[in-house]
Amino acid sequence: MGTTQGPGPRRAGDAYRRVIRLTGPLLPCVSFLGRLPTATIQFGSVLLVARTSGSLGTAGLTGGALALGQVACGPLVGRLADRHGQRTVVLAFSLANALAVTGLVAGALAVLPTAVLALLGAVAGATVPLVGPLARTRLVALARRSGAREATVGAALSFESTLDELSFVLGPALVGAAAVLAHPAYAMGGVAVLVAVCGSAFALHPTARLVAPARGERGSGRVRAARPPLPRCVAALLVTLALQGAMFGACQAGITALTARAGREDQAGLVYAAMGVMSAATGFAMAAVPDRIGARTRWRLATGAALVLSLPLLGTSGLPGLYAVVTVLGVAYAPHLITVFGLLERAVAPSRLAETMGVATSALVGGQALAVAVTGRLAESHGPVAAFAAASTAAGLTFVLALAVRPTTYAGTPGDAPHARV
Repeated sequence: MGTTQGPGPRRAGDAYRRVIRLTGPLLPCVSFLGRLPTATIQFGSVLLVARTSGSLGTAGLTGGALALGQVACGPLVGRLADRHGQRTVVLAFSLANALAVTGLVAGALAVLPTAVLALLGAVAGATVPLVGPLARTRLVALARRSGAREATVGAALSFESTLDELSFVLGPALVGAAAVLAHPAYAMGGVAVLVAVCGSAFALHPTARLVAPARGERGSGRVRAARPPLPRCVAALLVTLALQGAMFGACQAGITALTARAGREDQAGLVYAAMGVMSAATGFAMAAVPDRIGARTRWRLATGAALVLSLPLLGTSGLPGLYAVVTVLGVAYAPHLITVFGLLERAVAPSRLAETMGVATSALVGGQALAVAVTGRLAESHGPVAAFAAASTAAGLTFVLALAVRPTTYAGTPGDAPHARV
């Protein structure tokens, strides 16, 4: 028994040790703390404005404007990082975001009009430094520069996705705890300090100099004045990320509605956390998947699993069943994210990698925000099952895309595989 089970954990452990050796232990710690504000800022803004204004409508508009600002400007942050390097861009946006969040807190405490709060929320969203996507870009670039094997690149993507999952589990939990024990303003103040300190530390880390603005094709040694075009498969990969965000947003609306119907609204956050922890654990274990299982196969397996595992939500009516179904559903999230980010990394030119990662994050966040808004109303009118049906529909569409799309590999990348591999 030990012989059959041992290679998996040992394989994953060796892969992650190789990843840590690329950067040293400080960068993962700084990047994790630097991405916590991204995971908490929208939830924290809603709690803050709801507490100070007493209006859920005002809170919802502020949170929506914040999400819209993040979705609209995320690709711009990535493109600027590609063009000017991560150091200058992340440092500027980290400090700007800290000021914007501070302004939002001050405006909420002063009970400013709804339009002003929405504007402050949009500015706070637009200045998010996107530490998560840029950390993923930096780590993959370092692995490529060092001549690492594909297994190490895949482990880097798994590692970064796990950090993302953990931040989206821990961040809202910390904000919720601060709101219960004291006031949401303290949590948002902490967000401002964290993004200023850890975002700046991420920007100034020595590895930022190693990821200089890309000026030529990968492996070609030639300088190109024009930006290389994005292959057609990138659009499909971005759509599948938007659909995954929609699936998560619809699940969020259904979970909120079901826990409210049961009179246990406080349980909604714990249900999200259970799903996030399972997703993070599965993502961490992805490094142990054998190389012979290619990315396209992994994409199909992950989307197929998401569809199958989401169907029991349609028959869930009680909290014990909800915990069980949602926790198991978390198994499919991280593998899908890791695989799609890997496919994107192999499909685009290095000079557009950060921009593509920024667009990918915007697609994910935008899909989730839109789904929460739409399925929240469905859940109010027709019950949690309507939101869960929307989640299963989104999962089904991602599975169809995985079956139909043939991701390509950028011409300058090493290897002769016809499809991108993680």
